[in-house]
Amino acid sequence: MAAAGLLQGRVALVTGAARGIGLAVAGELHRLGARVMIADAGVSIDGTLEDAAAAQAAADSLGEGAAAFSGDLAEPGAPEAAVAAAVERFGALDLVVSNAAVLRDGFLFRTPRADWERVLAVNLHVPFALLAAASSVLREQARAGRAPGRIVTMISTAGLVGNLGQAAYAAAKAGLVGLTRVAAMDLARAGITCNAIAPFAATRVTDSIRPANDAQSQYKARALTVPAGYVARLTAFLCSADNSFNGQVFGVRGREVMLFSQPRPVETVVAGTLDSQDAHALGQRLVARFGHALTDLATDLELFNTEPIV
Repeated sequence: MAAAGLLQGRVALVTGAARGIGLAVAGELHRLGARVMIADAGVSIDGTLEDAAAAQAAADSLGEGAAAFSGDLAEPGAPEAAVAAAVERFGALDLVVSNAAVLRDGFLFRTPRADWERVLAVNLHVPFALLAAASSVLREQARAGRAPGRIVTMISTAGLVGNLGQAAYAAAKAGLVGLTRVAAMDLARAGITCNAIAPFAATRVTDSIRPANDAQSQYKARALTVPAGYVARLTAFLCSADNSFNGQVFGVRGREVMLFSQPRPVETVVAGTLDSQDAHALGQRLVARFGHALTDLATDLELFNTEPIV
């Protein structure tokens, strides 16, 4: 199949699609033939209302075959309503890209509970509700003979590695990796795939970085040179019938496409029985066996602070 028609006849729902990576993804899926529902409440990066007309403006920019859902997905019932709106407007739902996110950074000991809850609500609870509602539609369609659906979640290397001052964001994105894995397992029998992408691109998230040192300044400057289109291209492939990857975690930084390892035991110690070994002796054995395999505390910004290939 020619690239231009790779997603012909498919229906996509993309959250957080009025700007940035979400808009790039929606535009690419639409260009490849999919009809697209853009779900975006038009909030600022911290989750406060900014532009309620953003979703409609994005849909208008794509033209025929694009529509808007402007509800706040963090409100009860809104993710389910977005799924229903896509089905009602276009008659089906095949592709789901969970991209919406908010950011409220702060050191763990200075983060208000309200900020934690808002970030978790948008970045983890919304994807759960969205995938739960969409998967019911995708499974029913698969049973009726429609080509299996595709799900892509946008995570962050902050959730894989960690970052200073990002307890809520990193926890939510780490949880989203777990959700992606379980969705892949739960839906595999229906032929539906679910994969995660950790994107590197010039976005409002990148622009919100407030560098505390020269290394962070370099990281931000480099990240702001990376177009979001590279993320959109990988997303389009993972949404296509060509894709057979399932439950995998990818990274995209310009022309670099990464496959991330996922946690597995790297060393094992068989401890002594309770009456033959105390905590001190156990600790000595652990240090001796595990010392070479420990994961350091390098941050996300440190690990990926190299020149991107664009």
